[in-house]
Amino acid sequence: MAPADPPAAAASPAETNANNTDAPTKDLDPKDIADMIDMATFDQILEMDDDDDKEFSRAIVTGFLEQAHETFEKMEESLTDKDLSALSSLGHFLKGSSATLGLINVKDYCEKIQHFGSQKDETGLRDLEEDECLESIKDSLKQMRVEFDRAERYFKKLYPGDE
Repeated sequence: MAPADPPAAAASPAETNANNTDAPTKDLDPKDIADMIDMATFDQILEMDDDDDKEFSRAIVTGFLEQAHETFEKMEESLTDKDLSALSSLGHFLKGSSATLGLINVKDYCEKIQHFGSQKDETGLRDLEEDECLESIKDSLKQMRVEFDRAERYFKKLYPGDE
């Protein structure tokens, strides 16, 4: 008698959705998703959903997206006002909520903005001049928006109808 195959590891909720050909995220490259979202972190949120009902995670994601858009507006205003302290605080604020969802790149750009707002380099170690910090924040904010837009498209495919 041949030995039984070991049981397959259970797929995470996000992996199940990403591997299901009927899933709304089927056209997304899993590598792109992995570069964008720490699925171990996001899966913790998905595991709190009731069976097929994704209302808990939908509410968390929808709240984050709204919060992020508001924060981007405040960042733009603070950048215009050259308010480094506000930019540092806003970067710190958005860093926490993006980390909660596992948004790797968004979190990293938020951390850079937080450091630049404190007149430090992106690592937070070296002092910088105000003009250099403002220019670096402008560049980081632009790149963060690109990464945020990628994540938002993923979430809108995962939760259709939330426009």
